[in-house]
Amino acid sequence: MRLSIAVALVSLGFAGAAHAASFDCAKARRADEKAICADRTLNDKDVRMAVLYDINKRTMGMGARGALMDGQQAWLNDRAGCKANRTCLARAYDRRLGELERSMERIYRAGPF
Repeated sequence: MRLSIAVALVSLGFAGAAHAASFDCAKARRADEKAICADRTLNDKDVRMAVLYDINKRTMGMGARGALMDGQQAWLNDRAGCKANRTCLARAYDRRLGELERSMERIYRAGPF
């Protein structure tokens, strides 16, 4: 399973900057969204975050899934507070990626799959 996740992350990482994983850059209106679309590193972090979030969401039970979705909405609100500050955005992504990766580790330990 880890290999298939890694392949998905790598292949999505090569997607063009015209479309970030969690939103359509052509429809970006907020400063944080525009900054993510304009910066390859932030776009790549967005792709990775979206993939990990989706995997987590699909593998959790309903109660945990609801908490995950609430956490994602809170994180999106925090990210929006960064506006176009790329350092702030990078830190926000690093924090969220860490949370999602720790959640994936708990899922792996609960295996086998």
